[in-house]
This record gives sequence, structure tokens and C-alpha cells, in this order.
Amino acid sequence: MTSPQPAETRTQGRSAQTATLAEIAREAGVSAPTVSKVLNGRADVAPATRARVEELLRAHGYRRRRAEATRSPLVDLVFHELESAWAMEVIRGVENVARDAGLSVVLSESAGRLTPGRTWADQVAARRPHGVILVLSGLDESQRALLTSRSIPFVVMDPAGDPGADVPSIGATNWQGGLAATRHLVELGHTRIGAISGPTRMMCSRARIDGYRAALETAGLPVDPELILTGDFHHEAGYRQGLELLRRPDRPTAVFAGNDLQALGLYEAARELGLRIPQDLSVVGFDDLPVARWVGPPLTTVRQPLTEMAEAAARLVLELGRDDGPAAATRVELATSLEVRSSTGAPPID
Repeated sequence: MTSPQPAETRTQGRSAQTATLAEIAREAGVSAPTVSKVLNGRADVAPATRARVEELLRAHGYRRRRAEATRSPLVDLVFHELESAWAMEVIRGVENVARDAGLSVVLSESAGRLTPGRTWADQVAARRPHGVILVLSGLDESQRALLTSRSIPFVVMDPAGDPGADVPSIGATNWQGGLAATRHLVELGHTRIGAISGPTRMMCSRARIDGYRAALETAGLPVDPELILTGDFHHEAGYRQGLELLRRPDRPTAVFAGNDLQALGLYEAARELGLRIPQDLSVVGFDDLPVARWVGPPLTTVRQPLTEMAEAAARLVLELGRDDGPAAATRVELATSLEVRSSTGAPPID
């Protein structure tokens, strides 16, 4: 059993923290209340002063003790883009956990950027939420330092790039999903299989296409780079790139669309060209959004457990915010699974 600290030692610990704040104020040439305003995200601090204080906070490695950090009953949820059924599944998962914890969810969007703007970081510091969940996004070094200094934990869900060894993240087995999707088509007898990937800057997109390549190579089939087109995970890209693939004289008999929205765009391109699914063209998506079961024919797709991933991210960020939360970063990948429906079948007989 550990003995309590002597009173003298506890007092010294508090003095060290106070001395750090006082030193920051002296070095910045401002008052201690001004440093406190910066820490609390107050707007009434000149930008140049705020930047000077933030730099000194980073230099000193200052981190507010959790016991001192008064939190609002909020969780911040930040999207790379907020405009699809994909986002709704994520919101549902975070809401499930937040509601049970008596918290509300604040939504924001980084407008397609891989990191939110500086204004967003200041607003989060002012809100002082229980935690931040970033979806297909991340933080730059200064934003991470700002949240860390305020003891605001953050988790990245489905990170666009490598989040770093010290950043907690939740993802899915994207490579395995791409492998399963393509292997399913190979097993049906397809030998000419196209692919419409998502943005190459996104790690999940690259992993799915790597799984597609691995399935073809394992089956002894050539990987034709002309059959791999790049999309952006939106319906329009599936339509546009689908037309390009399907207008080829040696068009593929099957396409792995990379996600469900691009698969729906591919459906539209096939209809426009008079091709039937699956008689003339087999299609596999990725995500298993609710719409995948409603379209005609119902879409074969790789189920990415989006709601469960969001729930895991929310539970992790709340756990990190507790005094006894884990200190080390956590990387979790949830399993994907192939959902076979009516959009895939044997290739047409020549």
C-alpha cells in the first residue's frame, strides 16, 4: 500500500505548476490572467499575444491537470465532409454513447481539409468538451499541443493518413475488405475486374485497393493499371469513372467500386449504357450503408461497422478523459465482412 505524500511534497508540486504559469507570463510579457484567458480560449486576447503564449505553453510542455479543467457536457465530432448517409451512421454511434453519458454532441466540418482550421481549435478550447473525435481528419502539431495543454483528449476515427504512434485511433480492416470483395468476384469466374478507388491521399482508400491487388495476384490474374481509376468516394465519381471503364472495348465484367456511393454512381453509368446488373456487370461496394439494401438490385458490399466504430471512438475518448484513463495511444481496427446480395453473379458468356 502506498503511503500518502507528505504535505511538504504536495505543496511543492503545486508550486511547480504555479511557477510554470508565472514563468510563461513573464516570458510572454503579459499578466497571469492573460495566460489564463488563452488557456480558456477567451476571445479577448490579441492574436499576436495568443500566439506568443501558445508557443511558450508548448515550449514548457504545460498540461492542465484534469482536476483543474472544468468541462462542459459536450463531445466535439469533426468531419472531413458532412454530407452523406455515411456521416449519419457515424453520428448515430457517437450519439449512442454520448447520450448514455449525459453528454451532447457538437458537429463541425473541416470543409474537405485534412485538418480543421485554427479558429476551430480556439473554439474547442473555449468550449472545453469532454473530448474530440475527428473523422477522416487529423490535427496539426499546434492543434494537438493546444488540446493537450487543456487536457482535452482526442481520437481519430478512420484516419486519412498515418495518425502517428501517439494518437489514439479507431479504424476498420480496409485491406481485408478489399481482398474479400475482389476474391468474391474471382470465385464467381471474373478475370477482368476493374476498380474505382477513393482519394489516394486517404489511407483507407489505398488499403482497399491494395487488398484488391492482392486478391488478383493471389489468383494468378494480372493487375491492369488501366482498369484502376481514382474517384473521391462520391456518387458523381462512380458515374463518371464508371462510364470510362464501361465504354472500353475490353470493358471489365466486374467492378469493385471502393465505396457504396461510387457503386450507386456505377449503377447509373451501367443503366445509361444499357448494361444489366448482374447479368452484364457485377458490382461490389464498400460500407454497407442502408441504401445498399434498398437499390435494385440490392448491392453486394463490404460491411464497414461504422456505427460500432463511432461508438468505440466515443467510448475511448471518454475513457482517455478520466483521471484513470490509459496513458498510451490505442489503435483499434474493427473487422469488415462481405455482404453478398444480388449485384454480383457469374460473368456473361461470350
